[in-house]
Amino acid sequence: MVAAPVLEELREVCQPYAKLASRNGEHWAGRLYMRRVSLRFTRQLVRTAVTPDQLTWTMVVCGIASGAALLVPGLTGAVLAVVLMQLFLLFDCVDGEVARWKGQNSATGIYVDRLGAYLADAALMAGIGFRAAENGLGGWLSLGVATALGVVLLKASTDLVDVARARRGLGVADDESTRPRSQGVATVRRLAAAFKIHRVTNGIEASLVLLAAAVVDTVTGGVDATRWALVALAAVTWLMVPAHLLSILSSSRLRRPEPHGGGDRAGVA
Repeated sequence: MVAAPVLEELREVCQPYAKLASRNGEHWAGRLYMRRVSLRFTRQLVRTAVTPDQLTWTMVVCGIASGAALLVPGLTGAVLAVVLMQLFLLFDCVDGEVARWKGQNSATGIYVDRLGAYLADAALMAGIGFRAAENGLGGWLSLGVATALGVVLLKASTDLVDVARARRGLGVADDESTRPRSQGVATVRRLAAAFKIHRVTNGIEASLVLLAAAVVDTVTGGVDATRWALVALAAVTWLMVPAHLLSILSSSRLRRPEPHGGGDRAGVA
């Protein structure tokens, strides 16, 4: 068997600083702890015949299973959802690392990776709605599905920036272009970023919120804490949908960079 690469060499290739430092390119949990864990898995996986696409599909399965785990009642289902969402994050790190080391980057892998992010977060929100409804149909399940739709819209509005730029022949938007041109919008955006409330629209954070609610429900009985958590998640999500759209339209993400600060508007529809 091929010898495992040295960790430092592996880190240099598989975890480029530009990606980890990007505000939009790396989840905070990846920077905080998961990249340290993932590199150990990657070190072993690069010695095998496993492909990055296989790892990406495994990530997708873990993400969907996290939502399905919420069909299990009580604290057990909530713990399973958190564990599976952490595995989702692990494989989300590992697939890209293996791809960089083996030189097997592909458009298919990127597509499936983004699809997995949509499905995982949506499945989790729908699963919370199912738990809130106590295995029944009705308003709570509908609220969970509506929250899932809002999460998908948030992700789609971000990804559509890349689609629009590509169709206009522009490169990938950098972090600088995400800053709103309007001072008022920029101030609101800074306040929102300071409180980090928007993070609960992601599956990783939402699963932890649900776990906390499940612990309270276990102590008090019923599902009141889960229902309050769902209401909060729905409120934040649907507050973020128009706010995120406004942030995109008021930034330079959909504009061609102006040379030397000039007023060139070429490429603006």
